[in-house]
Amino acid sequence: MTPETSAAPKPPPAPPAPKRRARLSRDDPPERRFPVIYRRLDKEYPEARTALNFSTPYEMLFATIMSAQSTDATVNKVTARLFSKYRTLEDYAKADPQEFEADIKSTGFFRMKTKAIQGAARRLLDAYDGKLPDTMAEILTLPGVARKTANVVLGNVYGVVEGIAVDTHVGRLARRLGLTKETDPVKVERDLMRLIPRSKWMRVTYLFIEHGRKVCKAPVPRCEECVLNEICPSSRV
Repeated sequence: MTPETSAAPKPPPAPPAPKRRARLSRDDPPERRFPVIYRRLDKEYPEARTALNFSTPYEMLFATIMSAQSTDATVNKVTARLFSKYRTLEDYAKADPQEFEADIKSTGFFRMKTKAIQGAARRLLDAYDGKLPDTMAEILTLPGVARKTANVVLGNVYGVVEGIAVDTHVGRLARRLGLTKETDPVKVERDLMRLIPRSKWMRVTYLFIEHGRKVCKAPVPRCEECVLNEICPSSRV
């Protein structure tokens, strides 16, 4: 017989310690950085939303058309008077063009915007029985409406999200954050839609706009104040 021993059996070797994930940096790919970008901006701007005032679907459309190359604050000053003066789509469609141009002059590009707004009002009356369409394909048939305007209006009026509204702020942030290299808004939107979950498409627009207005300004960003500075490829700090 083999004599018994009091020695305890040797324990099995400990499993290797899990590798610690490298700290996130500005050199990481967009797919890894974006979730952190979103969480930080979402925390920074909990109230981010459209700043345009409206009470009907077509008012949102017209305000958005006027906001091109203007500020929301300027547009809201104009619409405070405009929406009281013009009460129906017929009022917009039949308005004297020169008088209407004077009404919206402070928003800039007022002749082009007048033509777009009156053209959109007439098409809504003629083709859609006065109702703003709720699909991308249909709303793009309206004068003065491209994808950015369509995304803003559909999202805010109907909660329909078919894309990401790319204005100057969104495009600038997307490039500075290394989420796209494109300058064309349609191509920027395409890159962002590939990267960002659909459930975040609408909100990310307003998070980027708020951050662009307050911190990531053009031409000089306030990188020292930015909550993203250590994961932003364009950071100056």
